[in-house]
Amino acid sequence: MSYCTRCGSAASLTIPAGDNLARQVCTSCGHIHYDNPRMIVGCIAEWENRILLCRRAIEPRLGYWTLPAGFMENGETTSEAARRETLEEAGAQVSVDAAFALVSIAHINQVHLFYRGRMTSSSYSAGEESLEVALFHPDEIPWEELSFRSVRLCLEHYLADRQQGGFGFHEHSLEP
Repeated sequence: MSYCTRCGSAASLTIPAGDNLARQVCTSCGHIHYDNPRMIVGCIAEWENRILLCRRAIEPRLGYWTLPAGFMENGETTSEAARRETLEEAGAQVSVDAAFALVSIAHINQVHLFYRGRMTSSSYSAGEESLEVALFHPDEIPWEELSFRSVRLCLEHYLADRQQGGFGFHEHSLEP
């Protein structure tokens, strides 16, 4: 960032008074521009013991399978984001149960939050960001074609918890 979004003057990287991290600060009006991690929210949507996955139609990881997930929007709750992303990417309506997995990925400034959910009908279809959408029994999941480590971790925990008959909450940090 070179210029202040508030007044258009030059911004410089400095540690503001009362802070301990360098931030972009306007050299004219003093406005501090915060750059914080982005929240990715998704859902493990189930229908008749099968899990809904989407094949990505966009980069990164074009052509790989993922859980329906995406960037949370301003003005929505995390559970609303999970429902919206599942509808947008997989054309599926879901009833969201509970937060299931939180994955911090500090080196790319992201936090991934996955909810457990149940599809409210068997209807689904590929959205603009999906090449295709399918329901998978656990033994059919294309493990070697999953898009992100956070998705793999989430699915592994989900299937283990499901097999044990109860769901917990899982938190992880991923390194580069």
